[in-house]
Amino acid sequence: MVGLTLNGRPLDFDLDPATPLLWVLRDAANLTGTKYGCGVGDCGACMVLVDGEGLRSCLVTLAEAEGRYVTTIEGLSRDRSHPVQQALVAEQAIQCGFCTPGIVIAGAALLRRNSNPSEAEIKAAITNLCRCGVYSRLVRAMQRAARVARREERLSAAPAPGIDLEDAASAVPALRVPQHEGEER
Repeated sequence: MVGLTLNGRPLDFDLDPATPLLWVLRDAANLTGTKYGCGVGDCGACMVLVDGEGLRSCLVTLAEAEGRYVTTIEGLSRDRSHPVQQALVAEQAIQCGFCTPGIVIAGAALLRRNSNPSEAEIKAAITNLCRCGVYSRLVRAMQRAARVARREERLSAAPAPGIDLEDAASAVPALRVPQHEGEER
């Protein structure tokens, strides 16, 4: 049994200690926000925080994670209120979303070490690959996230998960709540 703290919860895994942390998270813990992209540490889709440091989970074994604190995208902010998440939405720096969890984790790790990163520091810290090409917006989003984290700016760009359909329809007029036969609006 290998024990670690996952998203604030102590857990033991009865798995081969050589199993990559990525597969422990996805297959054993059913936390699928951490993505498999390349399996060799190049793309960053599998980024997680290990003791607060952004690491590529495809390169970390379960044995190497033993006794450590691991935070996935699911544990970073359950209501999407983390400054990086909010800023990515506000700056429209999300396209297909596949790379987004890794980018959010990389950005969170950066802001944890540096509350006011320069453009060069952002580019050096967030080396995640994005097929949609959000790179220019990514720098603006991280600068904005840093301002939010320093409480120089406020954002409320992303709705909370599980938004009610009627609330969504009132916020986005193009959406209509489906009506059932015989119901009046």
